[in-house]
Formats: sequence, structure tokens, C-alpha cells
Amino acid sequence: MSDTSKPQLGQFVKVLRGRDLNKYAVIVAIVDQRFLMIADGDKRKFDQPKKKNLLHLQLQDTISQEVVNSMMETGRVTNGKLRYALNKFVENQQFEASIQGGE
Repeated sequence: MSDTSKPQLGQFVKVLRGRDLNKYAVIVAIVDQRFLMIADGDKRKFDQPKKKNLLHLQLQDTISQEVVNSMMETGRVTNGKLRYALNKFVENQQFEASIQGGE
């Protein structure tokens, strides 16, 4: 995905800078064109998300519909749902990598 595309709520991101380097998270709020709030439901809870510069994140092609639906219905998402969505996403990434590596 190109860096020029717009980030969306519920979108998965890979952290490229900082303490959480190479970890995945979910966008839970968009502050402005430059900053996003991300959470993973574990270290970064929904109630205390991390403010990150968009330049320090790699946007992934996948958006979690479960997270988006929860945010639209209640205005928030549970940390358990964030963890579940991230685990499913990471497993899928590893599965795709193993398939591509085996060719």
C-alpha cells in the first residue's frame, strides 16, 4: 500500500519507529493528517492509545470490520476485540508468508 493513501479507522498498521518497532496495531482514532492514535489491546489499551506520526507507520491493506463495526455502534472497542483482530491478522500474514516462501 502506498504512503499516499488515507488511513482509516480499524486499519492495521506496522510500527516502523520507536519502542514498538515491527509490532502491529490498529488505528482507533485519526487526530489530523499527520497523527493517528493506535492501540493493540494489550500494551496499548483502547483507553490509552499511542499517538503516532503517520510517517512512523506502515499502513497495511487490511481493515478489521469487527473493530469498525464496534466503533460505529458504541464509539469504542474492547481490548479483547483488538487483541483478537490483531492475532487473526498476524496469523494470516504469517500464513501468506509461508505460502510465498514455499513456492
